[in-house]
Amino acid sequence: MATTSPVGSLANATSKSPSTNSSAARIADNFDQFLQLLTTQLKNQSPLDPMDTNQFTQQLVQFASVEQQIKTNDNLSSLLLTNKTANLNNALGFVGARVTADGTTSSLTAGSASWQINAPRVGTATITIKDASGNEVYSGQKTLSAGDQSFNWNGVKTNGQVAANGQYTIVVAAKDANGQSMTIKSEISGIVDTVDVSGDSPVLHIGSISIPTSSVKSISR
Repeated sequence: MATTSPVGSLANATSKSPSTNSSAARIADNFDQFLQLLTTQLKNQSPLDPMDTNQFTQQLVQFASVEQQIKTNDNLSSLLLTNKTANLNNALGFVGARVTADGTTSSLTAGSASWQINAPRVGTATITIKDASGNEVYSGQKTLSAGDQSFNWNGVKTNGQVAANGQYTIVVAAKDANGQSMTIKSEISGIVDTVDVSGDSPVLHIGSISIPTSSVKSISR
């Protein structure tokens, strides 16, 4: 007597890609269909050619695996949503605060732009300031002490003209007392105006300068 294989029918039923919202309901419907087919075939099977129980066992294991994966995906989605909400709440706390972050680009506003620089040893440095187009607008010498220190630029170019407000980048070429080159770290500081939370992680804005939260070194009010 010809019978329908619940294993084959179930494989066809589960071969379609259900949407995320209906995946749990689909697996439940398919499981019910599997049980109905299994029950029907057991009633109508030939005693001389019984069904292979290993196939049933394998199919049940597959069902359990798929169901567990669906639950795992749902839990992961919930965790991601919770994490994003937490990041949003934390990011909003930066608005109006003064932050210091890794960076070389600062804003010239009302005749003032500042950077924090760190020298590993005492030495001297040639400090170059470039505009947003990469053009050099200022170059000067500075004596460096070991550790953190600030460099403030009044916006006056090397040629004596006053630079327009905007973004400017600092480049520091330094040597120690023995004439050996030193790597100088630079940081920027400013008041956070807005926070962009459209991406995977929040981005702070100081004027037109973008700072990822991962670059923030300190925050104060």
